[in-house]
This record gives sequence, structure tokens and C-alpha cells, in this order.
Amino acid sequence: MSMHSILIVDDEPNYLVVLSELLRDEGFEVFTGSGGEEGLGIVQDVDLDVVVTDMQMPGMNGLQFMLKIKEKRPNLPVIVVTAFAEVDRAVEAMQAGAFSYLAKPFSNDELIVNLRKAAHHYSILRENTRLRDEIRGRAGFGGMVGKNPKMLAVYKLIEKVAPTDASVLITGESGTGKELVAKAIHMHSPREAEPFIAVNCAALSEGLLESELFGHEKGAFTGAVAMRKGRFELAHRGTLFLDEVGEIPLPLQSKLLRVLQERKFERVGGGKTLEVDVRILSASNRDLREEVASGRFREDLFYRLNVIPVNLPALRERMDDMKLLVEFFMERFKKSLNRSELKISPSAMALLMKLPWEGNIRELENTIERAAILCSGDVIEAEDVQPDSLYMEKKSAWEKDVDINQLIPDELTLNEVLYTIEEKMLKRALAETENIQARAAEKLGITKSLLQYKMKKYGIKKKK
Repeated sequence: MSMHSILIVDDEPNYLVVLSELLRDEGFEVFTGSGGEEGLGIVQDVDLDVVVTDMQMPGMNGLQFMLKIKEKRPNLPVIVVTAFAEVDRAVEAMQAGAFSYLAKPFSNDELIVNLRKAAHHYSILRENTRLRDEIRGRAGFGGMVGKNPKMLAVYKLIEKVAPTDASVLITGESGTGKELVAKAIHMHSPREAEPFIAVNCAALSEGLLESELFGHEKGAFTGAVAMRKGRFELAHRGTLFLDEVGEIPLPLQSKLLRVLQERKFERVGGGKTLEVDVRILSASNRDLREEVASGRFREDLFYRLNVIPVNLPALRERMDDMKLLVEFFMERFKKSLNRSELKISPSAMALLMKLPWEGNIRELENTIERAAILCSGDVIEAEDVQPDSLYMEKKSAWEKDVDINQLIPDELTLNEVLYTIEEKMLKRALAETENIQARAAEKLGITKSLLQYKMKKYGIKKKK
């Protein structure tokens, strides 16, 4: 069965019976309403793709019904049916935002072609067009930046696998750009005009993930107040990207395997079998082979997903791309922060080349953005580019050995403790660096401007 859900609203019961039979045979999922009020209830309860409404109905007419729908779902396409003589009504409907109109008597083919067009149009609107423009406008290949040999190999592989329907498993550390690779594969594939739908499997509990992937019927569980399509349905004819696929719980893994093998599934709480045509791309920052060995991931599912493996290098393995990446992010933040004069100093660049980059490109992007916002003047200095991981790493090793009971008396409040320690550490760093603020800030792992702010807070005077 196709994935499109259609609502037909008409006050003629026979007409509804005939049309819904026809459309069900064509593979649509059909809902019917005998008038505008009933129709609006269905619009609220069901994840529809197209509405077909008659123009002349007692009570609320087709035009009023359409305007009410547009308040709730501005993008949902509405096809208006008029009597042959009512051309002016049809024109009025089109001006008010109807997708198309059909004048009675119309042929079945005419209706079906119109429905398919409208549903296709809606699926593309649903998938965020902004995303597509953003990816297209970026530098490099599909939004990826870099000329390092490992990255060039990744681009070559994308060009080879994109035109096929093969499943691709993208591996790499967190922040290496796995979703960009998935989008690039989609953009260079024959499915490019169809939806690209992403699901982060780690972000949802098992129950939520199941209804997110497969959808649910109204009343399937407490809180399921309306029928909702899952990501598989939304990605029909397009690409589904399963991020952090290693986090899918075992019971769901077998359901996923069935969809990959048979292209069939049911919504949660529903008995109707739906068929989908979806290309699967997945990503993991875990080693899935290890997960398979330890019994946390099904081996048969792993082989299904891992037809073509793409491995993304960590940032520290491609430091020759650092300059390009920094320029790329600088350009982006110059535009978005309206700071056309922004530059980066050679010493800041040199520091960027030395840092560990545990969080990879995402961490670099955050670091540059933060520096662009916090730097004083138009030049990003070395002190502005302290990355997240530097702070995190220092914290973790020390944290394990601290015995808080010995160190801190029980009756102190959190602020008393934090302020006391912060003030003492500031004074110590300044004393050890002979009051050179830039060096004291570096020692403390903060920026000079933050150090000056904290000195003010504790009334620590600048020593000449």
C-alpha cells in the first residue's frame, strides 16, 4: 500500500463510498467526512497528506472549510471539487490557497494524478527545504570541507555509492560530520528530490523510538491522541538516516530487520501492514563489531546496515585541513554575527593546531563561534580559543581522586565553597605568573576577559 493518507469531505454519502473504494484500490489510505465540522476533526486527529473537499455543502462550504484547515495546517494541500458551471468559485478557491481544483464530472485518472502530485508536493514541503538550501550552499563536497587524502577518499566513496540503493554505515568519532555524509549521499542520489529524514536513536526511550520510527494509531497508548506517521512513512521514496544506530534496543532491532528485509511494517497499535520504499543510511560512533561480539547488537542487522562502510577520520588525523576548516567557520560566523572585519591571529591559529580536539569538527565549530562572540575587538587571539575538551580532560582525572568529605566541611553551602575556591585559585594563578593576566588566564583554562570579570567580582586589584 502506498503511504498517502487522503481525507474526502462531501455531503453525498454515495459519492464518498464510490471515491473511497476507488482510492483504496489505488493504494491510498482513505478517511471520509460528511461535512466541514467532521472533516476538521479528522484533520486534527490524523496525519493527512491531502484533503479533497466538495465546494457546495450545507453548513460550512468548501471554501470556509479550506480556510479553517489552513489555520491549523498551512501547508496541507487541499483539492477543491466544483460543479462544472462554477468556474468563478474555483478561481476564488485557488486564490485562497487550494492546491488544485477538479470540475465535475472528472475522470478517475485526473483525480489520482492530482492526488499524487499534491501528496508529493507536501512530502517535500514537510522535509525542511531550508536544510537542503543550507547544504547546497556550503563549501567542499556536500557541505564537507577538506582536502586531506582521507577526506578525498571519503568523497570518492560517496560518489560511488550515492547513485545506488545500497545501505551505508558511517562510522567515526562524535563530531566528525556523519550526518553531513548521509546528506551528501542523499543529495547525489536519484532520491534527491524526495525526503531526507533523520532519527537520532540515542535520544529516545525504547517505546518512543518505536512509535517515532513506525508511527502509531490513535489510542495506541496513553497520550496517543491522534494517528501519527512514523519516520519510515515520512521517508517513503526517500532516504532514512538512523543516527547512533548502535543505541537501538534489541527488541526493536528485530523489527527494524524485518522492515529492511520485507519493506513492510505496522504502526504501533495498528494491524494494517504498510509497505515502504526507503533507502537506509546509518551512523555510529561505537564500534558495532564489538557490540555484535558482546551480544548487544544483532549480527544479521549489522550485515544489513554495513553493506558499504564509510569511516570518517578524526580531526587530529587531518590537521592539514585545519586552515580550511577555520576559514570556513570564520566566513560563516562573520555573516551570521554581522562582523565582516573578524580575523584570527597567527598565535590563535598555532594554538588550534596543537589542541587535542576530542569533539572533532563540531568542537572546532563551537570554539570558533564562541571566540567570535567573546573576543575583544576584531581579532581572535590565542586566549579566545580554549576548546571544550581542554577543560573536560583536566576535570576528569583530578575529579576521581578528590575526597570531598576530607576537603570540605559539611555545613558549607555550595556558593561558599565555589566562591572561596575560585578566589583562591585566581590569586594563586596571578601570583605564579607575576600578575601577567594573559598567562594567569591560560593557566586557569579561561579567557583573559573572563579572568578580568572574575577579578572585578572578587575585588582583586590589577597589580602594576
